[in-house]
Amino acid sequence: MKITQALITLGIATVLLGSCNKSNTGELVGVSGRKPWFQSEPYGMVFVPQGVFQAGQSDQDVFFSLNNQTKTVSIKAFYMDDTEISNNEYRQFVEWVRDSIAHKILGHVKDVNGMEMIDWDQKIDYSKTETIDQLSEMYYPENEQLFGKKEMDAKKMIFQYKYFDLKGAVASPEKPRSEFVKSWEKSIYPDTLCWVRDFAFSYNEPQTHNYFYHPAYDDYPTVGVSWEQAQAFSNWRTQLLNSWRQAHDMAAMPEFRLPTEFEWEYASRGGLNTSPYPWGGPYIRNDKGCFLANFKPGRGNYPDDGGLYTVKVYSYNPNDYGLYNMAGNVAEWTITAFEESIYSTVHDMNPDYKYNAKPEEDKVMKRKVIRGGSWKDVAYLCQVSTRSYEFQDSVKSYIGFRCVMDFAGRSLADFK
Repeated sequence: MKITQALITLGIATVLLGSCNKSNTGELVGVSGRKPWFQSEPYGMVFVPQGVFQAGQSDQDVFFSLNNQTKTVSIKAFYMDDTEISNNEYRQFVEWVRDSIAHKILGHVKDVNGMEMIDWDQKIDYSKTETIDQLSEMYYPENEQLFGKKEMDAKKMIFQYKYFDLKGAVASPEKPRSEFVKSWEKSIYPDTLCWVRDFAFSYNEPQTHNYFYHPAYDDYPTVGVSWEQAQAFSNWRTQLLNSWRQAHDMAAMPEFRLPTEFEWEYASRGGLNTSPYPWGGPYIRNDKGCFLANFKPGRGNYPDDGGLYTVKVYSYNPNDYGLYNMAGNVAEWTITAFEESIYSTVHDMNPDYKYNAKPEEDKVMKRKVIRGGSWKDVAYLCQVSTRSYEFQDSVKSYIGFRCVMDFAGRSLADFK
């Protein structure tokens, strides 16, 4: 009788345990309790579906550069900013860095699970003399002040972050993974002097004084930002979004990053596989004679297309993917390292070529691909297939950027 009671008790316990864990049924049912996943469209981005396209020259190679021969390429789905990053969007990054430094100096920190975190609930009034005195290390010293005006030293706005060198870990799997955690810090304020430095014997001082400061330019593309600063912005943007999602018990989103040059070209074409421009072509005017992008028309009639310099990021019509100014306005950084013959060696599925050059390396190792042409370029440089480069630590008044985010799945049909 006692044995029978024991068996009954064991059976009841087994049923109770099984009811708590659905996987304890003897069947392969997966792990229960996983968070549901739906990848919502990030604000300000559009969906670019997976597909295949003919990368490379769509028109005559005017410069005889021979660096973009034709190649059939398949690209996975991703999200892309529908415009270039604007001054006001980049200013959010600048002010976040400014505030984070100020909070630490003022002691606005709290302990969260053994980690020292900034207490963002604390407020900072930068107009108070007391606050300025407490934050004196962030300001120019008295002998550096212009006309007695107290201003923050832009060089002090340094963003620090860490990243994992995945390709390095793949190349050296025998090493501990901690060796591939890299630290990086960068002064992130745009270099407004680029407007004067880029053009000799040209009066661009008003752009230096106003372009990033004045609210009139809030919706214009940010410039004077290096490839390294664009990388820092992408890292911060990822932290900003996923910190909020973590606080609301939501699964993390894929990271924001710069597009590869092949992703950029695929998105720029907007599904028009062999056309030279985002709107098709072969002309850069519509049937009413109006220009379709902001570039350098003719022999230098800059304002003929509507803009002497840059124009607002939502100017002109978008391409068929909903992307604005993929030709002209500002050229755009990609994450890809520039190499003349790379089309011959990269894979035909999500091709890319990365090289993280150290500060002390030769400049040729710091070349990064830029695409799209700009307000000061001729039409040829605005073509979807034209490649060029700039050095990763340089800044120009005609180069900006936009971000992409990987789509975690096959297509939007996954959520139907």
